[in-house]
Amino acid sequence: MSDGLFIRSTLDLARQEGLDRLDAQMLLLHALGRSPHDRAWLIAHDGDQMPTEAAARWEQLQRRRQAGEPVAYLLGEKEFGGLTLNVDARVLVPRPDTEVLVEWALELLPTPGTGAPRLLDLGTGSGAIALTVAARRPDAQVTATDASADALAVAEANARRLGLPVRFAHGAWLAAVPGECFHVIASNPPYIAEGDPHLAALTHEPVSALTAGPDGLDDIRQIVAQAPASLPPGGWLLLEHGHDQAAAVRELLAARGFEAISSRRDLADIARCTGGLWPGAR
Repeated sequence: MSDGLFIRSTLDLARQEGLDRLDAQMLLLHALGRSPHDRAWLIAHDGDQMPTEAAARWEQLQRRRQAGEPVAYLLGEKEFGGLTLNVDARVLVPRPDTEVLVEWALELLPTPGTGAPRLLDLGTGSGAIALTVAARRPDAQVTATDASADALAVAEANARRLGLPVRFAHGAWLAAVPGECFHVIASNPPYIAEGDPHLAALTHEPVSALTAGPDGLDDIRQIVAQAPASLPPGGWLLLEHGHDQAAAVRELLAARGFEAISSRRDLADIARCTGGLWPGAR
């Protein structure tokens, strides 16, 4: 056992040192070998003394968190769309806001019994979008792409562990699936402008999955330009984007010939996703 270190005092010290209360609880549970979501156990055992090995693990986790490393990387997992995804520094940490994009995609897929709906997740990262759709719509044929072989390795491992039949393809945007057609194309591409001050808080995540040119729209421009070749008449393109980019993305879609263009808001009531219907003429 450690020298007089108790669970309650461990959490108190972490709070005094500026560690977020929920982060500290999750990391301490992880160090103790328990589920990071079992906070009721912490309350029931706050007078327990910390085992020596757990205390050592906790100290390491606390230092890494205070250095800015995401909690999801320290835990090795992140909840998304009802699934537990394994994540590490090869992929972005899935954000709850992206679930807005997933729900929209699910709404737009053809109804069950009308043939297998086809969905493409461009830039899949950990596989969050593709795997959630595959879990919710077992009848769908889901394909996921990424230009990063490392990211695909993470997504493929998640698919195997979860037993979800997603097909993966390596390549940049639509070039990864030449000649194929999908009812819905969904993407959470890089959309932060190079030099954006917010990047300072994201140094532990892969920069290639975050930034896209001087205004953050370079990758979205590519996807909008390429997507019609892979959409049937009535197919949809859905894009996640930055908090101030909805109008610009709507303009890009309109200029390319998309119709029924609209945006949807995230949990903070910010226009976070924009999509449009492809009318047919290429």
